[in-house]
Amino acid sequence: MKRQLVKGTTMLLLAVALAFVTAVASTNAQSRRSRAEVPFEFVANNMTLPAGQYYIADLSTGREIVKIINTKQAKTVFAMTIPLSRNRDSEKAKLVFHRYGNRYFLAEIWAAGEQEGQKLRKSREEKAIENEMAAISSKTQVAQRTYERVEVALVSN
Repeated sequence: MKRQLVKGTTMLLLAVALAFVTAVASTNAQSRRSRAEVPFEFVANNMTLPAGQYYIADLSTGREIVKIINTKQAKTVFAMTIPLSRNRDSEKAKLVFHRYGNRYFLAEIWAAGEQEGQKLRKSREEKAIENEMAAISSKTQVAQRTYERVEVALVSN
């Protein structure tokens, strides 16, 4: 009997906590939402996403979680982020991608007029490419030419 009471109380507390987190997440997602037209296929949080229009929304007060939504294909990715900072405000809102050959990886999100940005964790595929390039970079300069930082404008909604 006591065990069932504890189990029931625990389930109730979890349901209340989940409702609270959902309410906070939806409030924050509405307050900070941007869109971008990404002209190439890219990887975010180990998922390959097609080219197209995307909405980016923060889902936590500390911006640790972002929601990336493809509007036409109804694809959604949730990604954990790490805070980034720079000495000066970002001049424009943008998405930053790392390009290796013909593969693009979403790496950073910057809002206009802010010193704080968000860095996405590297996918397994990007880490593997980096390791491969590090192994060949000592032998040739081809590896240095295959990496590029690509920026796409982000528009506030």
